[in-house]
Amino acid sequence: MRILLIVLAMLLAGCASGAERRPEVVVTTDILGDVTRMIVGDQAQVTVLMKPGSDPHSFGVSAQQAARLERAALVVYNGLGLEEGVLRNVQAARESGVATLAAVEAADPLRPDPHFWTDPRRMAMAVDAIAGAVERIDGVDPAAIRANAAAYRREIERLDAWMARRLSAIPPAGRELVTDHHVFGHFAQRYGFTIVGAVIPGGTTLASPSAADLKELADAIREHEVPAIFTDSARPDRLARVLAAEAGVEVQVVALFTESLSGPGQGADTYLRMMRANTDAMVDGLGTTP
Repeated sequence: MRILLIVLAMLLAGCASGAERRPEVVVTTDILGDVTRMIVGDQAQVTVLMKPGSDPHSFGVSAQQAARLERAALVVYNGLGLEEGVLRNVQAARESGVATLAAVEAADPLRPDPHFWTDPRRMAMAVDAIAGAVERIDGVDPAAIRANAAAYRREIERLDAWMARRLSAIPPAGRELVTDHHVFGHFAQRYGFTIVGAVIPGGTTLASPSAADLKELADAIREHEVPAIFTDSARPDRLARVLAAEAGVEVQVVALFTESLSGPGQGADTYLRMMRANTDAMVDGLGTTP
């Protein structure tokens, strides 16, 4: 009996050490984290640094997370300056020999806009790049990675087709967007929208609008008769509401999930669900019905 217990303990210890030996992929944003998990499957451990609701422009890593970056088999990050407070840690990991991948560089981005994921076709390009990087990790099954990536790419292609159909409810003259900051350039190019303006100038949430900026945008809202201002659900929308009042017209302030997923079960907790939720909100906010 004692020998049997010892053998079982050794087997369990072997299983545990095998699990611990799984390579680790560290991902900066939760949007890319969800996508990477779909590609990796059970072939590696995927650790995501940013929690749902985080602002990638202002996020900073802890000392423990920084150490994890430098121990990773692969670091996947967005790039083009999106994770402003994390890039030096990614650079340190690269200099210590860790493989790193800037997903945006594989997605033919509209520089300097880092928000490529708002166009599903560009996200599909990033899927291929992430899969290629994961395949090169020692200990993973490349065939399994390729199969996962192909299946997920098909899901993204279906998402793109659904979005195009859903957005067709909005006539061309109504496809005008005002947002809290410039985040939908790739989306606008893909689906034929015009960006009228943004409350916060530039592509980062760290900037601040001047009184002249707000007046200019208020004038544009009145001129174009824009019915809604779209803001990120994770950030206060005070400025957008001030702008809506300044414009002197009835303008809705509609929350979207633009730079982070929602919490579990809140309607946008995966990339695919986030994009569908945002599409529905845009169609409703711009005053049309499918």
